[in-house]
Amino acid sequence: MCISRIPEGLSVVSPASRCPRCEKPIRPYDNIPILSWLVLRGKCRNCHLPISPMYPLVELVTGLLFVLTYYTFGITLPTFKFLIFGCLLLILIVTDIVARILPDAVNWFGFGIGLAFATRIIPCSFLGLYYRDVWIQIPNLPPILAGLPDAVLGAAFGSLMLWGAAMAYKLVRHREGMGMGDVKMMAMVGAFLGVRGAFLTILFGTCLGSVCGILWIVVLYLSGWKRQLANRGARRRLGNENALRWAIASQYQLPLGSFLGAGAFLVVYWLPWALTKLAV
Repeated sequence: MCISRIPEGLSVVSPASRCPRCEKPIRPYDNIPILSWLVLRGKCRNCHLPISPMYPLVELVTGLLFVLTYYTFGITLPTFKFLIFGCLLLILIVTDIVARILPDAVNWFGFGIGLAFATRIIPCSFLGLYYRDVWIQIPNLPPILAGLPDAVLGAAFGSLMLWGAAMAYKLVRHREGMGMGDVKMMAMVGAFLGVRGAFLTILFGTCLGSVCGILWIVVLYLSGWKRQLANRGARRRLGNENALRWAIASQYQLPLGSFLGAGAFLVVYWLPWALTKLAV
């Protein structure tokens, strides 16, 4: 519901769940996550038009996220922190893929929640023994004094680092390469994960995006994407057809926010496990 309504500026509270096609309210027994979609064979009971498989997929991933968070953190305050963080990331990842937008309503809400949690939990403390920050080397320092500065600095570092990269790209390429939504998203991520977590999120996200971007360009080229356009360009002597196809494919832009979200998930769930294995 958040993924489909927030980008359009609609309320997530009212009206209740309804078919996106005929807008008829969905009955409670048709609103059971995953199961109802399977029983109805992916169609609305009323208008019989298809319902996107995005709905059960997001429901499945959300359920797996809850299980993974419990398995990682047990029943603790960090569990609730990362459940909220994970759900916000899922919304941003999917809206960036589907609508190429990272809504302010999610980013700024998450930024505030991240700062609130930082008053009780040091942002990057989930890395355990591998977190060595000046804020926790002072004995008996209250969490609000240890965590809140790290959250604020993390938000500033993450957002300013992406903003600087966006300005540099525009200066070199003379076109926009990154939206301000990515900058605001990193402010939220930094508030939850601190300086070190924000840096690692950008590192993992950009590396993952670069690899996937190159692979996707190769797939588009090999599949003959925009072949007719390249052929028309070649007939007009704009260049070799294969060179034009590669140039067109290389202009395809993948949503950076989705990869930053995946990078944040790696920082929270994979990195502590990997560091533990390395220590052993």
